[in-house]
Amino acid sequence: MDQGKKTFFEEGQILLFDKPVYWTSFDLVNKVKSLIRKNLGIKKIKVGHAGTLDPLAGGLMIICTGNATKRISEFTEMDKEYIAAIHLGGTTPSFDLETETDSSYPTDHITRELVLETLMKFIGVQTQMPPMHSAKFIEGKRAYEFARKGVSKKLEPVTIFISEAELLSFEMPEVRIRLRCSKGTYIRAFARDFGAALNSGGYLSALQRTSIGPYKLSDALSLEKFEKIFKQM
Repeated sequence: MDQGKKTFFEEGQILLFDKPVYWTSFDLVNKVKSLIRKNLGIKKIKVGHAGTLDPLAGGLMIICTGNATKRISEFTEMDKEYIAAIHLGGTTPSFDLETETDSSYPTDHITRELVLETLMKFIGVQTQMPPMHSAKFIEGKRAYEFARKGVSKKLEPVTIFISEAELLSFEMPEVRIRLRCSKGTYIRAFARDFGAALNSGGYLSALQRTSIGPYKLSDALSLEKFEKIFKQM
């Protein structure tokens, strides 16, 4: 490859990717870095992501290369939009499908009207308790490292802002909700709190990030398409 194609990524690019479910954010970063190095003959290049997505979540991730990695903090500060599927009537320790259901709750009283009414109460500024199964740092370690060993540690509540909340579907025991929220919002924690607000239980059964600030999932690349771009070069 000629030097011009090498510097395209080294000088700095902002790439939008659709992260596959079951991949970690670091899996995606490492794959992108590997493809760039392999196809363009670059031995060393900076590649980083602007906002972690859990392995069980899919959707938009911003990947920065070269000098564009200096802008990562700019993107992490932006509002995010998600489509969340929430299973009502149960809870799990991780607030999602990473762990098994540990409690069951009644759902006969939950109607579409009650869901809509309750959802509106979550719009605005509020305090949220992060999940123990999260990447929050406690005593120099990720919170999930303690959680997976069954060790309980105290997490501090955080202030978040939900600017939009829309009910997309109501098919009990599952509801699908679109949320636009501030940096630092845990959608798994929202699922827990939403279930509790309905006098029931709730956990996240699926999650897709659809936008980060002005950047849209509809403009994102799949890894397959990214590989094809190199072949076309």
